[in-house]
Amino acid sequence: MIERIIEICDIEPVILYGVNNSNFDLIRQLFPQVKLIARGDLLKVIGEPSDVDFFTDRYYRFVEHYKRFGSLKSEDIVNLSDSDSHKSTAELQSDLDVLVYGNHGRIIRARTANQQLIVSEHLKNDMLFAIGPAGSGKTYTAIALAVRALRNKEVRRIILTRPAVEAGERLGFLPGDLKEKIDPYLQPLYDALNDMLPPRKLESYIEEGIVQIVPLAFMRGRTLDNAFVILDEAQNTTINQLKMFLTRMGRHSKFIITGDITQIDLPVSEKSGLVHAHKILANIAGISFVELDETDIVRHPLVIKIVKAYSKEREKAKESKTKDKTKE
Repeated sequence: MIERIIEICDIEPVILYGVNNSNFDLIRQLFPQVKLIARGDLLKVIGEPSDVDFFTDRYYRFVEHYKRFGSLKSEDIVNLSDSDSHKSTAELQSDLDVLVYGNHGRIIRARTANQQLIVSEHLKNDMLFAIGPAGSGKTYTAIALAVRALRNKEVRRIILTRPAVEAGERLGFLPGDLKEKIDPYLQPLYDALNDMLPPRKLESYIEEGIVQIVPLAFMRGRTLDNAFVILDEAQNTTINQLKMFLTRMGRHSKFIITGDITQIDLPVSEKSGLVHAHKILANIAGISFVELDETDIVRHPLVIKIVKAYSKEREKAKESKTKDKTKE
């Protein structure tokens, strides 16, 4: 006989045990060969070594199912407890490129070659710049990597930030306090997280500071250790702002900076920090740049055509300026 202590950390104990311990009573019935003692977030398993190993394997199946689908029902427990219930080699192989299982079983993976490049480069470098057009999945992929890192306990927190630059609108005229003015601007970041984390879990993470979504100005003076940090819309940072952000990097942290250099909303007199960083940081070891293009766009097919049309117009404008300078 052996005794093993399992720490319940990737699933809420109340989810595992069920209402009025209904799930736990069912698990006890399905595994009569071991003795199970529940103490909050610790589960003691007593039995023969092979039986304890068998139960431990099934316990982690319960956890993986919850992480994948956001729920653990009695019928799930019965199916997952079956000794013949296991994934085929092909199914396991197909899971290798899954970044995270989102809500309602949604599978989130890198869908294009450049998105896959973001994944592979982020594994090799602590700082990564992803530059590309709207809809190319750069921010979504980055947030999926952050959620995966948090779930795998590679980092202690996720910090998402954006520069609060007005895209032709005046935030000051919007009703409400500062948070109410800024939150709508940060909504795309909330939207991505809502796809990947159960609402209650996300709410508790935000309350506990495990997930932080803040304007870039609030980053000044901080040192970001043990964190996965994403700066979105970096094309709208000034040179000094981006320098300030990049130098917040602490130990055991990952930084991903995303932006679209064709949509800069800064005043004409200000140079984009993202464009500047691309020039001076490209050859530093530990920093990687991934450039996405129209082929990576995963929104409505019309978005691809719109981006191409604007690109052509921009190229024509450049050619026209070059001709004018030549004439001079």
